[in-house]
Amino acid sequence: MSACIIGWAHTPFGKHDALDLETLIVKVARDAVADAGLAPGDIDAIYLGHLNAGFVRQEFPASLTMQAHDEFRFKPATRVENACATGSAAIHQGLNAIAAKKAKRVLVVGVEKMTEVTGQQVGDILIRASYLKEEGDTQGGFAGIFGGIAQRYFQKHGDQSDALARIAAKNHKNGAVNPLAHLRKDLGYEFCRSVSDKNPFVAGPLKRTDCSLVSDGAAAVVLSDMDTALASKKAVVFRAAEHVQDFLPMSKRDITLFEGCELAWKKALGNAKLDLLDLSLVETHDCFTLAELIEYEAMGLTPRGQGFRAIQEGWTAKGGKLPVNPSGGLKSKGHPIGATGVSMHVMSAMQLTGAAGDMQVKDAKLAGVFNMGGAAVANYVSILEPLRS
Repeated sequence: MSACIIGWAHTPFGKHDALDLETLIVKVARDAVADAGLAPGDIDAIYLGHLNAGFVRQEFPASLTMQAHDEFRFKPATRVENACATGSAAIHQGLNAIAAKKAKRVLVVGVEKMTEVTGQQVGDILIRASYLKEEGDTQGGFAGIFGGIAQRYFQKHGDQSDALARIAAKNHKNGAVNPLAHLRKDLGYEFCRSVSDKNPFVAGPLKRTDCSLVSDGAAAVVLSDMDTALASKKAVVFRAAEHVQDFLPMSKRDITLFEGCELAWKKALGNAKLDLLDLSLVETHDCFTLAELIEYEAMGLTPRGQGFRAIQEGWTAKGGKLPVNPSGGLKSKGHPIGATGVSMHVMSAMQLTGAAGDMQVKDAKLAGVFNMGGAAVANYVSILEPLRS
């Protein structure tokens, strides 16, 4: 790849009653450009990742980036959307613009304001990322979709409730030291494993601790060509960036396999000329703990049906052979839809530049990112490394 991340910004994720969509966008847009050591007028193009679909009344959010600075006026600005992979989709548009030599410096913002509507409305909005003709009446919305996937997986490979609880506990432990995370609390394995008033079943075998959070927040990166990156104070290069789109109906595929995820990883690792265990860490899309479990298998960490080994044997812990979600992941950090993919890239860039604080993975040299839209429909993998060692 010939593009780099040279600056970034990230609001805390959570419930932000006092911050509207515009405020979130303006904050990260300004901060990311400043972090890159650029002036607003240096930006050639803007891409904004935002699902919305009814979370807020204000539409046309790409134009809200102009509110960050008058020098953004007349810059091309485009909204990008691809379900829960919206943030990575926006980054890919920025990468494409640079590769096509249409831009040298691109601002990418991911944002979502989810908490202005009720929990029922959130569920109604998110279920629209399924195939409504067949899946639209699923009880429990997208939690119900993944509860059903969990039931199918359990039928094939046995009850994996222990593995799911261990994944939840790992991610909450990691998120407890992430100052940007929505829920900064180490819940522990026993709490995550046990059914209780505070941790009831939500859908199928999935409990509350198996489900990511409804969050508000924004993140931004500044992408640049190599010439700009070489003159920048910091730079993280895309060694690979792959996008694989699968069928929307789950009836057309084996939903327990995440085949699009598997192919995206194979293509990215192949293009980067790396093996999975060459990576220092992975930020992966744990919208539900079951998703992270299947992703262990799809990325090639374990054979099919043996994802439990990765968490049971500590491989994916912060000090394991492949730390997964040292940020706390969606499970702890939160999942403001349009911001998630951008956030994952920011977290990885922080790791690779030694700026991750208490989240830091020792000697991080290579990071993988997997961001997923729908039930393994939109699949994006990035492999990142520092431009300078």
